[in-house]
Amino acid sequence: MWPFRRRVRGGSGRALRRTLLVLAVAGLLVAGFLFFPLGRYVFEDVRDKLGGTAEISPTGVAASASAPGHPATAATDGLTNKYWGAPALGASLTASFERPFRLVGVVVYSGVSKEPQEFRRGARPTRADLLVTTKDDKVHKKTVTLNDKPGKQETRLGISDVVSVRLVLREAAGQGENRPIAVGEVEFFKRT
Repeated sequence: MWPFRRRVRGGSGRALRRTLLVLAVAGLLVAGFLFFPLGRYVFEDVRDKLGGTAEISPTGVAASASAPGHPATAATDGLTNKYWGAPALGASLTASFERPFRLVGVVVYSGVSKEPQEFRRGARPTRADLLVTTKDDKVHKKTVTLNDKPGKQETRLGISDVVSVRLVLREAAGQGENRPIAVGEVEFFKRT
């Protein structure tokens, strides 16, 4: 009976509870400050996966080099029946955009055609670097391995405030004399 009949003074433990609450809030603020970049990355990644996407067209397209009859603009014309022909490895295609946006993905159609027989007749990229520039002139690099097959090949990204994207060709299959490396189409997707 003795422990249950004990009398407690009013306000007992109130100071301890307040101190623990203040320490917990201060700890959360310090953790949020220290882990802010990681927390923002996780938050944006979740929004990318739960939100919708829409294709965004570049306002300008330029290539470091192009084979005759296969200009850079053929890679962003919305059709895969024409292609940008890079004369050699190391050539690049740069797409610039009017306003910064959240880039969630890039789709590449490699080769001269989506038809398997035609696809094998031309040179096609198998590895490329994506160099994504943001409005603060920071460059994010992602190496992309492309399957040696016709059709679209998606690369998920998640970079905010993008103003330009450069595709640099590093490796190719089916190379030969008078066979430019063909990139049928490059599409860019933003978060909606």
